[in-house]
Amino acid sequence: MRARMIELSWSGLRVPAIAVELDCSQKTVRCWLHRFNRSGLPGLDDLGGQGRKRRITEEERSRIIALVKTVPPGRLRWEPVGELWAFDESGPPEWTLDSLAAAARAEDIEVGRSQVRRILLAEGVRWRRTRSWTRSKDPDFVPKGHGSSASTLTRPTTRR
Repeated sequence: MRARMIELSWSGLRVPAIAVELDCSQKTVRCWLHRFNRSGLPGLDDLGGQGRKRRITEEERSRIIALVKTVPPGRLRWEPVGELWAFDESGPPEWTLDSLAAAARAEDIEVGRSQVRRILLAEGVRWRRTRSWTRSKDPDFVPKGHGSSASTLTRPTTRR
């Protein structure tokens, strides 16, 4: 498109006509014509180095994403003898943004909570299990439905 702007300009068209022909603004056409006049053909290339540089490498990003797939150190597990245990009882039972950021820092990846969130959202990775209270290995466990708690059965609700 940039080269076409130069070609149309050389064929005698003015900036407004070029903008209509290429369906862009007159300001864009002027910008590229000026850059071409100043720098020649290399002026039509994209300028490199725009934007903030990444603070962590792709390899570190991959390690953070892989960390989510691991079992949190504080999650309870069943031993073969039927007892619950955790690899690290003081560790998080589920991954949260804070616990993921702390685990990444423990692996020498300098990253903050918000950056972990952006990385995981960009990759479409879920970092937590929702509704963990509905899971149980107890055969007598029955999940509650909406409005079935004892408080709503014994106390009538009134609206004002």
